[in-house]
Amino acid sequence: MTDTLAAILLGILEGLTEFLPVSSTGHLILATEFLGFDQSEWEVFNIAIQPAAILAIVVLYWRTFWDVAKGLFGFEKGALAFVRNLAVAFFPAVILGLAFGDIIETMLGNAVLVCWSLIIGGIAILAIERWAHPPVEGPGVSGVPLRTAILIGVVQCLAMIPGVSRSGATILGAMAFGVDRKTAAEFSFFLAVPTLSGATVYQLYKHGSGLTGDDLQLIGIGSAVGFVTALVVVKLFVAVVTKIGFAPFAWYRIVLGAAGLAWLTLG
Repeated sequence: MTDTLAAILLGILEGLTEFLPVSSTGHLILATEFLGFDQSEWEVFNIAIQPAAILAIVVLYWRTFWDVAKGLFGFEKGALAFVRNLAVAFFPAVILGLAFGDIIETMLGNAVLVCWSLIIGGIAILAIERWAHPPVEGPGVSGVPLRTAILIGVVQCLAMIPGVSRSGATILGAMAFGVDRKTAAEFSFFLAVPTLSGATVYQLYKHGSGLTGDDLQLIGIGSAVGFVTALVVVKLFVAVVTKIGFAPFAWYRIVLGAAGLAWLTLG
């Protein structure tokens, strides 16, 4: 397989999984393992294409971001609460990411850990779907209580373990704390903007100096494909989870994790 085709496939995978509760990082790690690539050679690529998914959120929710920006200039209560909630939810990841960055990077090469995280995360989703009873409708991201926003940020830190899923941790964590499905999903989408941006900038600062022109071309291809894919996935995801919930994603995680373990063991 050529590097260009690999970049396209990984870009599609990133766009498909970044905002679903199935772990985009876990999928990229398993994909590079399955394709027989050196994890270290594709590690920066996998991180560098994340801004494409972020851009998809900005494009899809541009009106929300625009309204918040205008509201900040007028010191509107809703806009201030929106930014406050995202800021306090983002802060725990900053602290742990800087404190344990080297340990986190070491885990990124562990495909077995990814498989177990997928299985355990799937079971956790089924449990939350069964026992958590969030309201049908909610006040939106700006209406999430400060304490709940902080707790969502703490739960997001679980996603530093590859295979856990950042979106899964934040969405299901929010639901467990009493947030409705739609608001939980949108909170996760918006929180991805500072979280993934910060992680990408940090990793590129550490490892981006060795990128060549060919590397940048592959990143551009993967980013373009990931952006278009994420645009479609996010719109469909909100419609699906508000109607049928998260159980299908949980079973998918469990099956994929088990299949991955079997393949890694027999291989």
